[in-house]
Amino acid sequence: MSNPPPGSIQGLIGDALRETGDLARKEIALFRTEMVSNVRTLFIGLAMMVAAAVFAVVSLLVLIGAFVKFVATLVHSDWLAALIVGGVLLLVAVILGVVGARAMSLSNLAPTRTSRQVRQDARALSERVSG
Repeated sequence: MSNPPPGSIQGLIGDALRETGDLARKEIALFRTEMVSNVRTLFIGLAMMVAAAVFAVVSLLVLIGAFVKFVATLVHSDWLAALIVGGVLLLVAVILGVVGARAMSLSNLAPTRTSRQVRQDARALSERVSG
């Protein structure tokens, strides 16, 4: 079968179908790339939350040790050093927890670039069809 002449209805329909298929493949590839990136960000946030939990446990142990030393000595300053160390570790745990929770936000998983690109493509297609 011979190819339809350029500019014919059949040729235009064939071109439109080919371009639509190419566009769909590109949009799917963009979606996959964006979702892989978003899932990677989710796992990094999860790792930060685990790290925050480890720091929280360690800080609690140090704070408990400081309290025990404080009660045992009541006069010496060994407990003060332990309280400072425990307070710093607790601060690190809070910072990691906040950063990790932000990274795990569900809004970070939405494929925003893909949806914006699909809207632009749909607008361009509708203009091309109507124009």
